[in-house]
Amino acid sequence: MYAASFQNNSKGLNFPMEHTKNKRMSLQQKQRLTGWIFLLPGVLLILTLSFYPALRALMTSFKTGVGVKMTWCGIDNYLRIFQDKVFLQSIKNCFFYLIIQVPVMLILGLILASLLNNPKLRFKGLYRTAIFLPCATSLVAYAIIFRSLFATDGFINSMLMNLGILENGYNFLSHSFSAKIVIIIALIWRWTGYNMVFYLAGLQNIEYSIYEAAKIDGANLIDIFFKITVPLLKPTILLTVIMSTNGTLQLFDESVNLTNGGPANASITMSHYIFNKAFQGVPNFGYTSAMSFVILIMVAVLALLQMKVGDKRD
Repeated sequence: MYAASFQNNSKGLNFPMEHTKNKRMSLQQKQRLTGWIFLLPGVLLILTLSFYPALRALMTSFKTGVGVKMTWCGIDNYLRIFQDKVFLQSIKNCFFYLIIQVPVMLILGLILASLLNNPKLRFKGLYRTAIFLPCATSLVAYAIIFRSLFATDGFINSMLMNLGILENGYNFLSHSFSAKIVIIIALIWRWTGYNMVFYLAGLQNIEYSIYEAAKIDGANLIDIFFKITVPLLKPTILLTVIMSTNGTLQLFDESVNLTNGGPANASITMSHYIFNKAFQGVPNFGYTSAMSFVILIMVAVLALLQMKVGDKRD
């Protein structure tokens, strides 16, 4: 009798626990469903505006012709790239900008961030704002400013002639090497402050007591910079390197607005050349799509290499 009574009571006690468990599981399912409902608009937009166009562009890169008359041509567009002297020149130009501009810009940004992170420095906010302001300038506006600065009768030539360095105005934008240097200077001026903000944000997470302890131990500014600041900012530095590499390989506005790719395509970038082939003269969307995917492959390979070299975490 007692065994039967205990068994009945245990059944009665187990029922509410099972019911609560089922109810709790259904609540988790509702929460997951609610999360997916909120994510669905964003996912649909990404699929519609990013992945679908990219897939169509990939299919287009294997075709030739215009509009509905496009026909399948296999890898001919990709083989044509290796015979296109202008596109090969644009690749060289982009890597020239990348090798010179990116290291200078990132090193300057890191040095400025280290200097402006000093809590004893007065007017830090003013200096930070002044250095970051070029990044907020319109791309077209700042290109026009640099074009006027380096014009034959511009401020740079006037200053060099007043100093006795030049006798006559030098046309920077009509010579291949100087035109590239002007683009590099413009890029450094605009984007140094942008990367400095990333480094400043990373430095805010480093306890200032570490620097004070290093000074007490006799470390100088150079030791502190290379043995404390750089190692602790390694993830942020890796991020800015990848972002800067990506942006430089896709450079467009400076080539169009500063030099128009000249002289004789000496400063043209890959994106600028793709734009010219797609929208000037007879459009060739199959070939331009192939060139676009070549840039994508370059960006992806360089990003993977940089992550492999820069990220040493297990």
